[in-house]
Amino acid sequence: MRQLAWVFGSAVLAMSQAQAELIINGQPAAVAAAPAVPNSYAYSSQNDFQGCLAGLRGRAVSAGISGAAYDRYTQNLTPDYSVIEKLNYQPEFSTPIWDYLSGLVDEERVQLGQQKLAQHRAVLNRVAAAYGVPAETVVAVWGVESNFGDISGKYPLLQSLGTLSCEGRRQGYFRGEFFAAMRILQRGDLTEQQLKGSWAGAFGHTQFMPSTYEELAVDFDGDGRRDLVSSTSDALASTANFLKKRGWQTGQPWGFEVKVPQGMSISGEGRRNKKPLFYWSSQGLMRADGSPLVQGGLFDSSQAGLMAPAGANGPAFLVFKNFDAIYSYNAAESYALAIAHLSDRLQGKGAFSAAWPTDDAGTSRAERREIQQFLLSRGYDIGAADGLIGDKTRQAIRQEQSRLGLNPTGRAGQQILQAFRNEHAKTMMR
Repeated sequence: MRQLAWVFGSAVLAMSQAQAELIINGQPAAVAAAPAVPNSYAYSSQNDFQGCLAGLRGRAVSAGISGAAYDRYTQNLTPDYSVIEKLNYQPEFSTPIWDYLSGLVDEERVQLGQQKLAQHRAVLNRVAAAYGVPAETVVAVWGVESNFGDISGKYPLLQSLGTLSCEGRRQGYFRGEFFAAMRILQRGDLTEQQLKGSWAGAFGHTQFMPSTYEELAVDFDGDGRRDLVSSTSDALASTANFLKKRGWQTGQPWGFEVKVPQGMSISGEGRRNKKPLFYWSSQGLMRADGSPLVQGGLFDSSQAGLMAPAGANGPAFLVFKNFDAIYSYNAAESYALAIAHLSDRLQGKGAFSAAWPTDDAGTSRAERREIQQFLLSRGYDIGAADGLIGDKTRQAIRQEQSRLGLNPTGRAGQQILQAFRNEHAKTMMR
């Protein structure tokens, strides 16, 4: 994963595959990127790192970790300064929201999500009964966070959080997570080998931070441990518990796509500026299929905000409190929309009705792999064709766009894909 966004203000996750593209229309997928750190920034020596850990011992004991446990967890701990580099990385590429969503909510993920729904139906029914959160929403979080458990991170949390507790920005925040990870181990819920995740501390099927785990993880399979790594049941139930505690309203939608009357100003509107549905109806808004806003358990007084993530010329949505609950998982509207849209697709609903305002639509992960295969065949050193568009792939795309007479944006969009396909077809005809 190319993990470049920061989620310090979020309760849950520090990094996930939802942020593989990361920067949405010039803004990080979660909160604003921190100031760049000069290249001359000097890391501590190993002795200084051990000295820092020794200096944190008293605080750890005050935070509920026994001295013996702290000594055991830190005695052989070494720093991993690559996490500081990731913390300070300043990506130059801005991902349009249509690229972000096309990679997260594609047919590949929808089909796999439907398989997971069927495979775990019994557990998901119990989860829905216990927490009031639909199975499709829980599975959508699972799919976006870790591709259903396939991509959950490889960093040993004690090492990465220990390093971040002693170096770089936000040391106070990371020390809290460092101590929380130790308390998890001390209780015996997980082993050190299991406690691996993103470079910034998120772990498990649905990428909880250690402090969020302590607050909201549940033992749903009844084995006496809250295991979000090896127990799918615990992970799914914990995700539903998170959403419920963050305000999920059972039986209510997250929102829906709407048609906004031509000429209506959307200035000042947004997720936070909620108004009754009767107001939106009076302004001429309808659902995307032309049906009335009030239906399916909603009332004229139901409060919704009008959200248009790409402006007046793109898809628009009325969003309710359940959208806010999803948003709280990772503090980004683009992220919440990906979860919400995937949950709809898992229910059998279709793509958005309105087109995104672009002449170069986004590509699915399969199409991105196809683009990367073309680049590899032309000799570019971009690594594996994994569908994740990083700096090397973008640089190669720019060179190919220039060669083909296209605007060298570095985007893995439909224009470059079709250009490659056309060129390949001509080659095959010779």
